[in-house]
Amino acid sequence: MSIHSANRTASDRTTELQEKEPRELAQPAFPTQFESPFSDEFVQFAQTITKGEFETIRAFAFKHAGIAIADYKQNMVFGRVIKRLRALRIPSITDYLEHLDSPNGHGEIQFLVNALTTNKTSFFRESHHFVHLTETFFPEKISAIRAGAPGRIRLWSAGCSSGEEAYSIAMTSLSSLAAPAAMHRNIDLKILSTDIDTHILEKAKSGIYPADHLDDIPERLARIYMRRVKNDEALCSVRDFVRDHICFKYLNLIGEWPMKGPFDAIFCRNVVIYFNKETQRVLFDRFAEMLPLGGYLYIGHSESLHRVSERFENIGQSIYRRVI
Repeated sequence: MSIHSANRTASDRTTELQEKEPRELAQPAFPTQFESPFSDEFVQFAQTITKGEFETIRAFAFKHAGIAIADYKQNMVFGRVIKRLRALRIPSITDYLEHLDSPNGHGEIQFLVNALTTNKTSFFRESHHFVHLTETFFPEKISAIRAGAPGRIRLWSAGCSSGEEAYSIAMTSLSSLAAPAAMHRNIDLKILSTDIDTHILEKAKSGIYPADHLDDIPERLARIYMRRVKNDEALCSVRDFVRDHICFKYLNLIGEWPMKGPFDAIFCRNVVIYFNKETQRVLFDRFAEMLPLGGYLYIGHSESLHRVSERFENIGQSIYRRVI
């Protein structure tokens, strides 16, 4: 996709993505709401969660999302599950778990996964990663393209949450490719952004955020790549020509990956802290298979590949390069 192809319609963008992607990521058809299996009369909801109920939900989270929930998070789990009880007007957690396990409860699985996932992010969070993109990654890629490598750049935001990370990657990429030395007209840039939470993905796709989020974006980039929402100064949005380069899709990291890669760099930040070590080992090995030798992996500041993977070398603060 040329950097200058900024005026296509949403339909054009969808068509192009479908034509160019080797395999489209499967998008599950989850219903948006469910009728309560209980009556509309007054419901007295559960006031607490038992240890057994907590263990059942913890096992569910691990099975369906790979999330390892710590013992001390029992109250947090109750606070999130009770919202589903109220939405469905189910009085007790035991009744809810029975509903979840019934043929009629299959569609509720994704709603519970959404409820149990944590979505905390911001534009240009852990800014040193974007400095590395600007000062190291893109100069290397541009130099390789000038030397005859294909003018193709593929980036992946794995666990993109509400989209700020993906848009930060896009702004940094477009800014780097806009430099006179970049030969940007010959570079095809695409960013795959995935998450397991279907609700948060819809927010990410919209590209609309509270206006005070602009404070997290470097002023020069905000001026070029963001805009105020017409008739609502309390909101801002990502410009369409930035969104052209991003494809938001549902993906369970512990499930099948339909895409083939390779990606030049992968962002998976503040995601694996919710996985146990064995799940992390499997995941980082799969990431390595999606990267060429020398490809970059960016992880969260509280995460580490120490004793988890030998296929990467640490080259900076939570920045790794594939070596095996």
